[in-house]
Amino acid sequence: MVSTKPYLVRAIYEWCVDQGFTPYVAARVDANTRVPPGYAKDGQIVLNVASDATNQLSMDNEMVSFQARFNGAVHHIVIPMANVSAVYARENGHGMAFEPELVGEDELDGDAAGEDTPEGRSEGTPSATPEVDAPPPRGSHLKIVK
Repeated sequence: MVSTKPYLVRAIYEWCVDQGFTPYVAARVDANTRVPPGYAKDGQIVLNVASDATNQLSMDNEMVSFQARFNGAVHHIVIPMANVSAVYARENGHGMAFEPELVGEDELDGDAAGEDTPEGRSEGTPSATPEVDAPPPRGSHLKIVK
């Protein structure tokens, strides 16, 4: 049986877009996740997944993938759906959080992956560059789903 999680992630993403909000995805970074080095903090990353910040965005039942610019260089981002911990609107924090799904011993913490440093953060146009490490605003209304 397929999890409801990918359907909920896509639904919240579409709701954000329909409302004119900026959709963000928070995810755990491990050996199965492909993100540019230096952008994860404490084994997690938060990314702007709006259409003007990504190219070739795909959200299927197994993963979220897209291309995005970081520090002027194009990177292909791959996040297993199991690693998605939240999807929400930047402007008001409304969205949904998910219980962590542990898939094995392949987890890396930020230090082990060398991805908890701020070097190389994007300096481009915010609308064309994923914004990282932007948690939901205070008082956000994320619902945790098990």
